[in-house]
Amino acid sequence: MPTELLNPEDQRRVKKISTSILISLISASFNASAIDSVSIEGGHGDGIDVGRVGLQWNWDKQWFAAHGWHLGGYWDTSAGVLHGRSGGPVNNNVGDFSVTPTFRYQQTDLTTIAPYFDAGVGAHLWTRTTITESIRSGTAFQFGEHVGVGFRFGDRGIYDLSYRFQHMSNASIKDPNPGVNLQLVRFQIHLN
Repeated sequence: MPTELLNPEDQRRVKKISTSILISLISASFNASAIDSVSIEGGHGDGIDVGRVGLQWNWDKQWFAAHGWHLGGYWDTSAGVLHGRSGGPVNNNVGDFSVTPTFRYQQTDLTTIAPYFDAGVGAHLWTRTTITESIRSGTAFQFGEHVGVGFRFGDRGIYDLSYRFQHMSNASIKDPNPGVNLQLVRFQIHLN
């Protein structure tokens, strides 16, 4: 069984530094009082179970407005765990921290059940590079892209339920680059 690229002490140091950088970037980029929604999502794929929580900030922009629909977007930040379930000797819980700009094609004036489509490409930072024996990445940095479909419902569209297909990989920055495909269900509550 191959050893990790870093010893445990260096791994802890990298985790602390990475977490500090991510928190600093998020704090500098967003006003915490302007949080527009919170989310929880879960799913699986490629021998991995996923659980995440997130915060979102709307861009308050409307592009290509026509026939009651427009293109908008938001910043999506999340923190979660990728749990390997391969049945082999290596099954790690790997922390996953991300920032993703997401575009959403949605109704301008929400109806009782308001459908939408969204897509985004963002940056993910893993706390380990190995999730299972077959999922060993050359880097802790990953790109994550997703496409999704969902709907808002409830009073003023406060609730949001969606399905997302997500692919994460390091884009061959460094071998190995197995990539993972995930099927996710997400529940979001809009605060504004």
